[in-house]
Amino acid sequence: MRTLVIIPTYNERENIGPIVGRVRVSVPDADILIVDDDSPDGTGEIADALAATDAQIHVMHRAGKDGLGAAYRDGMRWALDVGFDRIVEMDADGSHRPEQLPSLLAALRDEDGGPGADVALGSRWVAGGDVVNWPAHRRLLSRGGSLYSRAALGIPARDVTGGYRAFTAEALRSIHFDDVESQGYCFQIDMLRRAYRAGLAVAEVPITFVEREHGASKMTGAIVAEAMLRVTGWGITGLPQRLRRHPAPVEVSGSAQRA
Repeated sequence: MRTLVIIPTYNERENIGPIVGRVRVSVPDADILIVDDDSPDGTGEIADALAATDAQIHVMHRAGKDGLGAAYRDGMRWALDVGFDRIVEMDADGSHRPEQLPSLLAALRDEDGGPGADVALGSRWVAGGDVVNWPAHRRLLSRGGSLYSRAALGIPARDVTGGYRAFTAEALRSIHFDDVESQGYCFQIDMLRRAYRAGLAVAEVPITFVEREHGASKMTGAIVAEAMLRVTGWGITGLPQRLRRHPAPVEVSGSAQRA
């Protein structure tokens, strides 16, 4: 099973080296694709230097800051073209702990198509999940966004907006991710909405989300507004589909995690 971890970057020079190192230790067999949006702080050059010393690190340079969704779409397209079997979304800032990646991957189907999920969500809001160093308003925004999306779209997952996820290659093909136009906060909602619409099996794996120590958050009011508008629109146009009952996501207990 070939695994690729996609890490989008924009001005993450202080974070990219440590996060890549932790991924390589946690999942030594995995490859890493850094998708850099022409970071003015030199993140792309640091990524190139990392790739020059490790054949399992790859770098994609994009012309400018075009949004998280576009970066993931380009990375996913490359992953499928190259032939990876499992594709992971991960932030560069350390908020997604690489040490929990083995648990996320373990929740996916194996290469023989045996029991397991098509999509594994790193979930902050299931038993065993947690958030560290977040102010109250960020917790409210995240939990409120998930609750509103669940209600509007009929999605049973508890963490709808989280960005730490693993997909099988077949799941990505089923989702038709190239058609996803959403960016930022809303990209994750759109991908999960499509996964349920495609009838995919979704598992929620508890994670501990840790607020970044270096750099600035990319969350903006425009990103939140896009999510609210799109989710509301999908909720209205998708009322017939909401009458169908989606299979509930499988929660993986915290005790089953590997450190």
